[in-house]
Formats: sequence, C-alpha cells, structure tokens
Amino acid sequence: MRRASREMDAAFALEVFDKAPYVTVSFTRPDGRPYGVPLSLVRTDERTFYFHGAQEGEKMECIAHCPTVALSAVTKCAPTVGPKDGSFTLQYRSAMAMGKAEPVTGKAEKAEALRAICQRFLPHHMEAFEAAVARSLDRTAVVKITLTEPPTGKRKEYDKQGEELPGRCQRQVETNTMKGL
Repeated sequence: MRRASREMDAAFALEVFDKAPYVTVSFTRPDGRPYGVPLSLVRTDERTFYFHGAQEGEKMECIAHCPTVALSAVTKCAPTVGPKDGSFTLQYRSAMAMGKAEPVTGKAEKAEALRAICQRFLPHHMEAFEAAVARSLDRTAVVKITLTEPPTGKRKEYDKQGEELPGRCQRQVETNTMKGL
C-alpha cells in the first residue's frame, strides 16, 4: 500500500464490506480477461461471504475456470475540499480481499445462505422467506466465497479540526513507539 498512513486493519475492512450495499467481485473469464460485477453479498463469519444468482451464466463459468476472486467495496465516499490546503480530494473507506468461490450444493447450506442474504437486505419481509425459498431453492444458485487471506482496509477522513485521521495500523505503530519511550 503506497499510503501506509491510511491502512486499516481487517476488522475495519470487514465493517466496510458489511456496510457496503454492493461489493464488486472480480472473476477471471476462461479466456483470461477480467470480469468484475457489483453483487449483494452477505458475510456470515470472519471468512465467509455468500451471494445468489442464476445457475448458469458468466459468473458460474468464471468460477468453474478459476475460483480465485477479488472483492472490493467503498463506503462513505464523498468528494471534498481539503480543509488545510483547499485541494480537491475524496474522503472514503475502502476494503479489499481475496478468496475462493464455489457453488453451494447442499440444500440446507443454500437455504441458510439465502436466509442470511434476505435478513441483511429485506429484514422486514422475513415472513415471506419460507414460501419464497420453497418456490426457488432448486433453481437458484448460491455461491460461497471463503477468504484466503485477511482483508485489508484503507481510509481518508478528516476530523473537525481539518486533520486527516490516522489509520488504525498507523495508530498502533505510534502507540507502540510511545510505549518504548
């Protein structure tokens, strides 16, 4: 990372993924070209994400060819004028991760993944969940993404005094340095 002072820890990155309405998942097509698409993902633990879609199509072809995927998300993205120098800049919170995608084949895991997706995006309509799953479970694909390394985060934000907030990783370095004094 070029700006290490903006680096954030894995917990921050997971929070960005959780708050982003869409996460861009980048696949590799069989011919080697990239294919990135924003998807509605849900995270069920520190390493596991799910999304749903059609049983056939480009995403499924990509996964069969190369299951390695990259995830990226941005939240709190706001163009701004730098408080100290008047420069045009962007405040943001972002996250990236690498993982392995695989179709879910077991009905119980598919149903639980769909429940988690619905709970995240339509929590006020869960009374319709059972009937919807009964109608569509067999024709719906669910894909599990398991992270293969810890996610990374980055942010650029200013406090009320116009100072750029340090990254959590930077604060940890500063704290450790101060402890050594």
